[in-house]
Amino acid sequence: MGSVKARTGAKSLVKGPHVHRNLSVPQLIEAAIARGEASLASNGALVALTGARTGRSPRDKFIVRDAATGPVVNWGKVNQPFDPADFQALLDRVIEHMQERDIYVLDLFAGADRGYRLPVQVVAEYAWHALFVKQLLIRPTEAELASHKPEFTVIAAPEFEAVPERDGTKSSTFIITDFTRKLILIGGTRYAGEMKKSVFGALNFLLPDRDVFPMHCSANIGANGESALFFGLSGTGKTTLSAAPRRRLIGDDEHGWSADGVFNFEGGCYAKCVDLTEEKEPQIYHAIRFGTVLENVVIDERQGVPDFTDMRHTENTRAAYPIEFIENAAIPSMGGHPKNVLFLTADAFGVLPPIAKLTLEQAMYHFFSGYTAKLAGTEAGLGREPVPEFSTCFAAPFLPLPPKTYAAMLGRRLRQHNAECWLVNTGWIGGAFGVGKRMSLPHTRAIVDAVLDGRLAKMEFIREPAFGLHIPTECPGVPQELLQPRNAWQDKAAYDAQAALLAEKFTANFARFDAPAEVRAAGPPAAMPRA
Repeated sequence: MGSVKARTGAKSLVKGPHVHRNLSVPQLIEAAIARGEASLASNGALVALTGARTGRSPRDKFIVRDAATGPVVNWGKVNQPFDPADFQALLDRVIEHMQERDIYVLDLFAGADRGYRLPVQVVAEYAWHALFVKQLLIRPTEAELASHKPEFTVIAAPEFEAVPERDGTKSSTFIITDFTRKLILIGGTRYAGEMKKSVFGALNFLLPDRDVFPMHCSANIGANGESALFFGLSGTGKTTLSAAPRRRLIGDDEHGWSADGVFNFEGGCYAKCVDLTEEKEPQIYHAIRFGTVLENVVIDERQGVPDFTDMRHTENTRAAYPIEFIENAAIPSMGGHPKNVLFLTADAFGVLPPIAKLTLEQAMYHFFSGYTAKLAGTEAGLGREPVPEFSTCFAAPFLPLPPKTYAAMLGRRLRQHNAECWLVNTGWIGGAFGVGKRMSLPHTRAIVDAVLDGRLAKMEFIREPAFGLHIPTECPGVPQELLQPRNAWQDKAAYDAQAALLAEKFTANFARFDAPAEVRAAGPPAAMPRA
């Protein structure tokens, strides 16, 4: 009977006595605790564990390949095709599964700018998942709720596990987007971040046609009304550096850049919690309270206090909270055109400068590259040396279209608004990981402050030879010897060899891109001779 109903589509799922629609935050917390899904910490945050899946599952992510997606999607390891008939069969099974249990339905928006926002409906098997997505997407007003008509539906069924031989998946987990049905189907994983990132992926497909540049970045705005963008992969400092006390936060992760300015896709923040302290990150620390969802954070059994240093479940501990929990948040989450765009990288090779000013062509080159580095020992199979990670446009797992689509949009926006672009290394200096030291957060904050208030642009710049980058000879609040990375190494020959090695990896990675000749020429000069 369930599969017959399912043929009419996902709408049949949100009707009936098992459906709990648009519950309040206290109601969702109460339901999650009563159902044994989560517990309450002493500070009022709801704490949930995600089990075996403590992060995204990229090998289990698919896009339905049909007439709408076939000619335009950048198919490959990231955007894996899924058969439409297999999707329909799997959807039928998921709906039948969901019709046999209580479910939580939320009507929300993605996009703070009403001119471009996407009405979204989320159908969740877990109450804590519903709370998570309620806090992270944009919550409608009462008037907006009355007229809400979803254009995209997300179904999250963590307790439904696929059978690969039957369902056409690679494992029991699946994250599948159907752009014709306008439906995202998630199962076999309790990691709530899959919902958030799947909506982001949908916007990356839909918005370029509306002349909106979708970006995996954080953003804030100064007293002068000028916004700033912070691109970077996980662990490079997007959330930390954009949450600045003298600037208002637009958002910490996903934004659009339209003809009118910058706007947040979300209504909340998804901050990493590992080693979080009030001293280092006071705004994030104080945002963790009643209504916040903590993922995989260990709670002291006697006092119920979160222990952000305990990583027994994963290093990827997270806090999800509404953006208004951040002091000085910009409400609504919008800003003017940015005057500064910062690319953040955590260079574990220890050879990139703490700050460099990029030409337009270099900006596009490093945007295509999306570089950071993984550390030895953090993943199974990694050896002793740092491992470069190149994530196209700082967002490879979430980009359905070819990289040149997004890079071209960046180039146009930078030209139109005469924005400066900077490369900021929040990683190692004076040596590679294990020898050098990580840039201190106060020094990085001083660099970012000098960029955003215009002081750094007035300094003298010199060109370093390894990557052709323009670096300042001085920066307020930063020791001069740190600014030129080669000078910070005791063994200059070791620096030369390490820099040449990383430059070669940049060049090898860039060979796969369809990029203009002037952008290709903006990469590292010919590899210097090894010492």
